[in-house]
Amino acid sequence: MNPVMAAYFRRKLERWRDQLLGDAEETIHAMQEESLNEADMADRAALESDWGRELRTRDRQRKLIAKIDAAMQRIEDGTYGFCEETAEPIGVDRLDARPIATLSIEAQERHERRERTQRGN
Repeated sequence: MNPVMAAYFRRKLERWRDQLLGDAEETIHAMQEESLNEADMADRAALESDWGRELRTRDRQRKLIAKIDAAMQRIEDGTYGFCEETAEPIGVDRLDARPIATLSIEAQERHERRERTQRGN
């Protein structure tokens, strides 16, 4: 991958990471401001349910941030954009759509077929 493309993907990953971290900050502030001291049990249950859903979303985003960090490390060490399974280049269109991709489309399809086969047994 040439330096211009690497810089493009680094910026894209950094913006994505910053957005996710900003969303997490908003969640923290919102949870600190809201109170579980609702007198009405239904309101309290709804608020707890909303918080649970929000925390699950943030947990998924935390895992996504780890994948973004790993992709940025691959850019630094020169392995970004290459399939972990075949060592072939991953298509730019795929990386643009899914910048944390570690497998080429073909390798990803094989991986998904194996998963479906294993789940079916």
